[in-house]
Amino acid sequence: MGQMPSEFFTMDDFDFDGRTVYLRLDLNSPINPATGEIMDFSRFSAHLETINELRNSKLVIVAHQSRPGKDDFLSLRWHAFHLSTMLKKKITFIDQLFGNEVSEAITAMKPGDIIMLENSRFYSEEVSLDGSELDVMAASNIVKNLAPLFDYFVIDAFPAIHRPQITLTGFRSSKPNIAGRLIEKEIRAISRFNSITGGNKIAILSGAKISESIRVAKSFLERKMVDFVLTGGVVGNAFLSASGTNIGKRSADFIAKNNRDHSELLQICRDLLKKYPDRIITPTDFILNPSGKRAIAGSQIPDGEMIADIGVDTIVRFGEFIGKASAIFMNGPMGMYEVEKYSTGTREVFSSVAKSGALSIAGGGHTLSALEKMDLVGRISHASTGGGALISYLSGDKMPVLDALRESKKIFSGRENGHI
Repeated sequence: MGQMPSEFFTMDDFDFDGRTVYLRLDLNSPINPATGEIMDFSRFSAHLETINELRNSKLVIVAHQSRPGKDDFLSLRWHAFHLSTMLKKKITFIDQLFGNEVSEAITAMKPGDIIMLENSRFYSEEVSLDGSELDVMAASNIVKNLAPLFDYFVIDAFPAIHRPQITLTGFRSSKPNIAGRLIEKEIRAISRFNSITGGNKIAILSGAKISESIRVAKSFLERKMVDFVLTGGVVGNAFLSASGTNIGKRSADFIAKNNRDHSELLQICRDLLKKYPDRIITPTDFILNPSGKRAIAGSQIPDGEMIADIGVDTIVRFGEFIGKASAIFMNGPMGMYEVEKYSTGTREVFSSVAKSGALSIAGGGHTLSALEKMDLVGRISHASTGGGALISYLSGDKMPVLDALRESKKIFSGRENGHI
């Protein structure tokens, strides 16, 4: 946890000019189910620095989109088109991950050429061998076909660092595996957050994904990584419900319907509230949907109403904690921010973070979407591309991609500066 990039090879360690480089990105993006159109390009933008630094290499991009069984499990053809537009440079798309066509195209490349291969998860090995031992991965068709074609493997898919899949971790003993600029930047920001010891550190955990947030709240509190956890959205509702506070039938049903393990999650909340009663801060008032009325925590909420935002007293209280903070991690909006009349809590809390002098790290798709909508991204110290990966990393979970990068440096140490 909190490893500095010195544990890995970085792009400063090698000369890539004229070399054939495998670049694993994470371009997984929200897709309009009706049109197949890519709706957000933030992950594309996050990788531009790495791609531009490799402009004099023979660059082959590997990425994924969604997973089998999902509506947005699509080809990367349009990803290649949009990335080409952003770079103002031709990208040749090949609708295969390996095979004769791929091998011949890569062999014929000249410095400055860019190829993008097909969605890696179209291939069963990528999914079925997830988490397999190195020797199993090395014997896969993906590794056997691709490994001989490259001089270096640059891994820059930070949002997928918790995924032990072949295209992310399977080449670590083939040639040097190198952390791209995005991974380097993300780890530096997290390490800086962890290194701050003075003052009040807070985590603002909200949104609808309660499993991830409850897990990271537990980790943060047990490991004394933060002084206070501020909860909003469905996360706040879960802690309130666990404390015995009535959150209304619709809000309670939402938690139960969207979390098979809701009973277990609520029990974790109860245990945390019992162990850290003064360090978990829950909302004291709300705005209800559909009436738009304000309700005080503990009051009777009609069956037809649902908690849609935090109220003014909670906004003020959260603002006081934010104003005293030395470092802030935030994940998730305060409520139904997409609807204007329920966006006040999210806007005010996020604005308070932006105005604070604290080091601030924001993660999660909805968090970044809200920040962009409110034109606040540039006022946050670090807007992370990672959602589940960031949560897992901060929770102290095993990170297979970072382990692979670390292992590759041990194997190939002393072969930097273009010498392989």
